Amino acid sequence: MNDRGITRRDLLAGAAGACALGSEASAQSDGQREVDLHLVLAVDASGSVNQTRFELQRAGYAAAFRDKDVQMAIRGGALGRIAVTMVQWTGPRLHVVVVPWVMVDGPAGADALAAAIDKAPRQLFGGGTSVSGAIDFSATLFPQSPFQGGRRVIDVSGDGRNASGRPATVARDAAVAQGIVINGLPILAVEWDLAEHYRDEVIGGPGSFMIPAKDFNDFADAVRRKLILEISGLPGSVKVGDNRG
Repeated sequence: MNDRGITRRDLLAGAAGACALGSEASAQSDGQREVDLHLVLAVDASGSVNQTRFELQRAGYAAAFRDKDVQMAIRGGALGRIAVTMVQWTGPRLHVVVVPWVMVDGPAGADALAAAIDKAPRQLFGGGTSVSGAIDFSATLFPQSPFQGGRRVIDVSGDGRNASGRPATVARDAAVAQGIVINGLPILAVEWDLAEHYRDEVIGGPGSFMIPAKDFNDFADAVRRKLILEISGLPGSVKVGDNRG
């Protein structure tokens, strides 16, 4: 094992899991490709996120998709299925898709996604904190989805404000102009006032909201509540109205 805690076996396992999910997506027939929601999970892997904190994020997302209430929210949509992809992000040009677009249409699919998240190794370890870069990159992923229709949502989680790249407001407004909604999960462990930055400069689009996590230990519960709300299309904890699109 290297000093970052990731082995070559971990990398190969993560790549294999991603390929398997991608193959499963491509095998869907045209009549099964429409979804209620396209969701990009953009996960902070910047330098302020040590390995323990990163693993708490990863475990939180995996646990959320295994949660019965989250699975019920997925099945409660008009079609009963969503499409999800996961991205790790740091600087303006540092982004890695660690779980490709996959359809989740029931408990088995949700459990498979959770397993893929568990196996996805950390691939970024620094390079600044560019929330705007995370938004810009995430927005490019929707046209690449093999699925069709549904709301388009970027779910940004992080522990720092935008510190590099273009202003977060510019990236946010560009994404909102494309019909994309941006929700936020600021982690307040490093910057106690980070929620204000996410509220004012990151989240946007009709019904957009954020749910802050007090620290990384609080992340799992926050992401579970957040996923239920955004999958269901319900108002969140801190909502931004028409002034964000």
